[in-house]
Amino acid sequence: MKRRLLLVSNSTLHGGGYLDHCARDVKRFFGRDVRRVLFVPYALHDRDAYTQTARDKFRTLGYEVDGIHEAPDPAHAVRTAEAIFIGGGNTFRLLKSLYDNQLVSEIRKRVMEDGVPYMGSSAGTNVATVSISTTNDMPIVCPPSFSSIGLVPFNINPHYLDPDPHSRHMGETREQRILQYHEEADTPRVLGLREGSMLLVEGDTATLLGTTRARLFTRGQPTVEYEPGSDLSFLLTG
Repeated sequence: MKRRLLLVSNSTLHGGGYLDHCARDVKRFFGRDVRRVLFVPYALHDRDAYTQTARDKFRTLGYEVDGIHEAPDPAHAVRTAEAIFIGGGNTFRLLKSLYDNQLVSEIRKRVMEDGVPYMGSSAGTNVATVSISTTNDMPIVCPPSFSSIGLVPFNINPHYLDPDPHSRHMGETREQRILQYHEEADTPRVLGLREGSMLLVEGDTATLLGTTRARLFTRGQPTVEYEPGSDLSFLLTG
């Protein structure tokens, strides 16, 4: 399998700027063969401003950025892209736009069959998985399906937050919400990516990168913590 993925929990880490915390990983991931990156800004309302933010950052890393919304034919832009980066924002808005522009299968084919490198952050990481059922976002629009691109056979919860034992907040914790998800039958594993973490997938190998641990939820089993550098390739077997 040719897939190459960099699935980042968050685009901005406290105390830094846009993609600062993962800039070296991004440059190592895209390498020297990529010159232009196709950016998908659908998760935010102001697509021009969002694309400019990505363009400014990627230029400092040695890459040019093309906004997919600037292309007359978004599907053709995907078919000819050297690399794809889907940014964060509202996951429901993002997935609806991908479906509206008939890009879900196009992106999957380019990544899984042609080996085009795919980077996602936050919502862009959500849509790379089985479904967006474990996003943190409000459903401000309704996509035709929660099923997403399916580049990996599990779900991810970006920005994963641990329960605060001192909090007086009485709403559900992130842990409780994921456990509720697993009360439903046939639900896949969920990898909770804390801010500062990311998952690198190269073919059938998956490695946890970054500075924070990840928490794995499996239906009917205790949760497991993984340190940066852990081999998570077993997640790719379904």
